[in-house]
Amino acid sequence: MQDAITKAVPTGVWVVTARSGEKINGMTAAWATQVSFKPRLVAVSIAPPRYTYSLIKESGYFCLNLLSEDQKELANHFGFKSGKKVDKFKGIDYENGLKGSPIIKEAIAYVECEVQDTFTTGDHDLFVGEVIDVAELKPEAKPLIFKWEDFFGKK
Repeated sequence: MQDAITKAVPTGVWVVTARSGEKINGMTAAWATQVSFKPRLVAVSIAPPRYTYSLIKESGYFCLNLLSEDQKELANHFGFKSGKKVDKFKGIDYENGLKGSPIIKEAIAYVECEVQDTFTTGDHDLFVGEVIDVAELKPEAKPLIFKWEDFFGKK
């Protein structure tokens, strides 16, 4: 069923980043979307055991970094290791956003947000954030679209 859902509902691949004090982390996510024009709100769905989840809860901020179609390796880098055990930003060129969230310089675009609400949605929580900063860094690049088999293999 998951395969059918991902084919029917295409989404971009993002690295969700957060900072709490000196701790930073990022994780790959495909469940992010705009949810309102006024105010400008976006949402991202994250499982509570993820390290990035705890940093967002502590800080109240997150940043969505959109990856390009040639950045599958970067998506895997942020997606298959735990930030509790590994410094995922070692060797990654980034700068701090307005509220400290890491902005990956090689991303197509980023959207930094202040958490406005959190909803439990099954085995994930949905963070709804108001956009505080946004920029398109590579307007000519095409986004990486999530396909189950690209990350988890064929069933």
